[in-house]
Amino acid sequence: MGLLVSLCLGYRICAGTWNVGRKLPSNDTDIEDWLDMKEPADIYVLGLQEIVPLNAGNIFGVENSRPVPRWENLIRQTLNRIQPVKEKYKSHSDPPSPSRFKPSGDGPIFEDELLPEIDSDSDEEIHPVDEESFSLCIDDDSNKASGDYNTGSSSVPELKLDDIFKVKKRSPFVRIISKQMVGVYLSIWVRRSLRKHIQNVKVSTVGVGVMGYIGNKGSISVSMSIYQTLFCFICCHLNPGEKDGDELRRNADVQEIHRRTQFNPVSRVDLPKTIYDHERIIWLGDLSYRINLSYEKTLNLITKKEWFKLRERDQLLLEMKKGHVFDGWEEGVIDFPPTYKYEFNSDKYVGENPKAGRRTPAWCDRILTYGKGTRLVTYRRSELKLSDHRPVTAVYTAEVEVFCPRKLQRALMFMDAKIEEDVMSEVDTEDGRAT
Repeated sequence: MGLLVSLCLGYRICAGTWNVGRKLPSNDTDIEDWLDMKEPADIYVLGLQEIVPLNAGNIFGVENSRPVPRWENLIRQTLNRIQPVKEKYKSHSDPPSPSRFKPSGDGPIFEDELLPEIDSDSDEEIHPVDEESFSLCIDDDSNKASGDYNTGSSSVPELKLDDIFKVKKRSPFVRIISKQMVGVYLSIWVRRSLRKHIQNVKVSTVGVGVMGYIGNKGSISVSMSIYQTLFCFICCHLNPGEKDGDELRRNADVQEIHRRTQFNPVSRVDLPKTIYDHERIIWLGDLSYRINLSYEKTLNLITKKEWFKLRERDQLLLEMKKGHVFDGWEEGVIDFPPTYKYEFNSDKYVGENPKAGRRTPAWCDRILTYGKGTRLVTYRRSELKLSDHRPVTAVYTAEVEVFCPRKLQRALMFMDAKIEEDVMSEVDTEDGRAT
């Protein structure tokens, strides 16, 4: 008789990718549609490409991280508008004890504790924050450096009442990780109630740009465990080009990312080391694959909304069908216009105005999954005109296995009782034979 010692929770994951074309968001940039705010998720995996100009200074010099706070503040402000919801779970056995597994949303809303960025070359882990023992530290180095440090008997600087309220009020979401590699950027946010169930957060970066190793093109990958399920999220920007054979370079980029992405190289054997060591994998980014049609034919099919005919000539789908790249991966049906290349702040594709130069429209921006346990809810684009790309969103429900210690204890008790019963039965049988 088999006894279940775990149950299955269902979490909503919103994955979003956007090549922002070196543009910074303005004060009125609205990303609610991109983040699918009408039905908020539990986990947000957000990837950006070209957050900085890909010039020699940014590629070979000191990394320009100035745009990152602008984007993170916009994401944070948008997520802060979300109201907490109760966690949904499904179970093939008894539900968890309410005292042990509390539904999300059964508590106050708190401000987001931003965790430090992990260096991809380190073996550092992020562990859950113990919120009960977490104490607020107001003394920081920035006050000392700016000369605003209070030199009186107390080491705590004087704060205004409004500042205290701002510190005490915490947001419903926390940022798990934020990582930049030249123009590629990946940020992951989760509901606060889920934070303590996330462990073993690791980052790996792979450059496939200039000379095959520079990070103007490449990937950022994040490994983590949510309860007892292993997740991997990859954000990439592959090499561009619409000449014949350029898709083969992109295939090679994907293979290099798989080969060179490494987590926990010297850690315990039970932790994942490669992308395929995970149970749920989501890959997003500007993959740069084009449509094998002329500009005129492509635009004509877009006007007629004949997405099926465009998909038949999409390079990525063709290469996947041949087994040349992303073998075994899945993507939702694309039933929206190509996301590239637009004139800035316009609904016109570049090339409709002959003086602007032509780029055949393409579905460069993609989101794919690998592994069982994820179900696609929606796959769409948003109509933000900041960039020459349109952002893309994929929403999934992902199954997460939760280990139940009490169920294991009951199972062990049952096994002990069964063993004892079998032993006694054998003893009785032997006694009967002896008589």
